[in-house]
Amino acid sequence: MDRAPGLSVRLKLTLSYVGFLMLAGALLLAAVWIFILRHLPDYTSVPGGVLLRSTLLHDFASAAGAVLLVLLIFGLAGGWLLAGRMLAPLARITDATRMATSGSLSHRIRLPGRGDEFRELADVFDGMLARLEAHVAEQRRFAANASHELRTPLAISKALLDVARNDPAHDTDELVDRLHAVNTRAIDLTEALLLLSRADQRSFNRERVDLSLIAEEATETLLPLAERRGVTVSVSGEVAAAVGSQALLLQLTMNLVQNAIVHNLPERGTVWVNTGVRPGAAVLTVENTGEPITPRLAATLTEPFQRGTERVHTDHAGVGLGLTIVRTITDAHSGRLTLTPRPAGGMHVTVELPAPGPHVNG
Repeated sequence: MDRAPGLSVRLKLTLSYVGFLMLAGALLLAAVWIFILRHLPDYTSVPGGVLLRSTLLHDFASAAGAVLLVLLIFGLAGGWLLAGRMLAPLARITDATRMATSGSLSHRIRLPGRGDEFRELADVFDGMLARLEAHVAEQRRFAANASHELRTPLAISKALLDVARNDPAHDTDELVDRLHAVNTRAIDLTEALLLLSRADQRSFNRERVDLSLIAEEATETLLPLAERRGVTVSVSGEVAAAVGSQALLLQLTMNLVQNAIVHNLPERGTVWVNTGVRPGAAVLTVENTGEPITPRLAATLTEPFQRGTERVHTDHAGVGLGLTIVRTITDAHSGRLTLTPRPAGGMHVTVELPAPGPHVNG
């Protein structure tokens, strides 16, 4: 924003100090004038002669003018120094802000001294810079990973087309099938990225939803996948009302159930889906059997494009954004996502969402 030049804060504070000091001095001199000098007699006998009242008033006025001039000079000098000392922390904060706007997010103010308003502001600004630096680094990693993931199917498609062009006798049916699979993966990845962006921006309408109905719809949709993989899906629980987007919460539940089905035992696996309520929250839990997962690996599964070893070699590897989308949707609904490895293998995932208030209508 373009602004017209104005007085600096330091000069304004200096003038304020001087104005207050001059006012205090003038009031003091006025009090002396009113309560002392005006009650003097017209003349007063002093050693060596008579002192006239008019002479005394003239001398007092001259002395008062000199005092006010000294106060003005002293106020300007002292006020300028005091204002500079008081505003020194603000100058450091301003310098750090300029560095941040130029792209240097690693700089910190770290203002020393006891706590006051300036130091509280500096600490809050340092915390904001730390979060912003972490967010920017995460976005850069995400962009690099997304570019790599999108480039892979394009490179495969190009290689398949080059083979077909150089070898006209190549089986076209096989080529079409492979191109279709690669193209489907690219479309799935693109749709996942768009969904992730939509959820992250929180650009959705909120309404009252029942997690138990969403859980039933998600498991019914994914039942053919579970049957093909020999996984038994069990749904139970009670009505669990939450506030949010019906479509996004359905996507969240489908991602969790699909992950639980795909990353399960090779045969006779089980998935348990349950809904319930806690004080002030609606709860969705998805639990599955499977290979043992370390807590260290579980802590990374919600990061973009992070997969365990078994995720890469399955026939349904996905695009590496399933749990990332779950985390983003949960955060967009002001909820909490918890991933806990089961001692016997598999995962126990809990999503807690705020319950609707009495003013929310169904």
